[in-house]
Amino acid sequence: MQSIKQEIDSLVPPTSFSDGLVRRDFLKAALGAGIAAAALPARSATMIATDANGLTAGTVSIPAGDRDIPAYLAQPEGKTGLPVILVVSEIFGVHHYIADVARRFAKAGYLALAPDLFVRQGDPNAYASVGELVKNLIAKVPDAQVMKDLDACAAWAGTHGGDANRLGINGFCWGGRIVWLYAAHNPKLKAGVSWYGRLVNDKTPATPTEPLDLVADIKAPVLGLYGVRDAGIPVATVEDMRLKLQRAGKESDFVIYPDAGHGFHADYRPGYVKEDAEDGWKRALEWFGKHGVG
Repeated sequence: MQSIKQEIDSLVPPTSFSDGLVRRDFLKAALGAGIAAAALPARSATMIATDANGLTAGTVSIPAGDRDIPAYLAQPEGKTGLPVILVVSEIFGVHHYIADVARRFAKAGYLALAPDLFVRQGDPNAYASVGELVKNLIAKVPDAQVMKDLDACAAWAGTHGGDANRLGINGFCWGGRIVWLYAAHNPKLKAGVSWYGRLVNDKTPATPTEPLDLVADIKAPVLGLYGVRDAGIPVATVEDMRLKLQRAGKESDFVIYPDAGHGFHADYRPGYVKEDAEDGWKRALEWFGKHGVG
């Protein structure tokens, strides 16, 4: 554990914000802090701040092929042989909310690792709008690159206090789609939880397949958490995925919340739905425990 501590940067997550907005001086903060400009406005009243008491938490550097990638690590201090959760961010990158989710998993007994999967293409903090961010950065991130980087993170975790045989993945929005892809990619994955991850996407050189194409290849059980009011993910596509998985004999489960829209777990955004977020979190922990991750 000493080697991990030597790698970790000293990070103090923000715990309070004025006027419901994140101050501009947080926007260029270290990995795991601040909120990306494109994600504003944020709401201070609902933002959850999980402390790092009893945890080893901060930034680590992970060898991943052609370069090292930064990742936010959170795990129970002094413990080894821990189940591993890869936490995959939204398009806004590894900011305060994603780091907080990692700490929540760590408080539940996991080694949680949230990698910066956009580092080769750029910094989400450089873009002021979602449209600019998607066009100039997200659309240029190849699925194949992401799969390799996640494999590197899983391997690193297995030699830094984690149990490589108890691997799970949890992702939100962009990361929710990645969960489905990774479940089809890595035969060592035990389980995944996809929060409002797209099941249908534009096919480009960077994103040549969509989750609905990969049903036959999915190797790990996935829990899908979706909202009826999500304008970007029609319930019909969720039901289509459910049916295809059932026909293929793949273990999965879906919860579709009638009052939730996109991003209902993101406690810093206006679309946060406390009851559904808490229910989904409870289900996620139960899902990982049921399938040998916890």
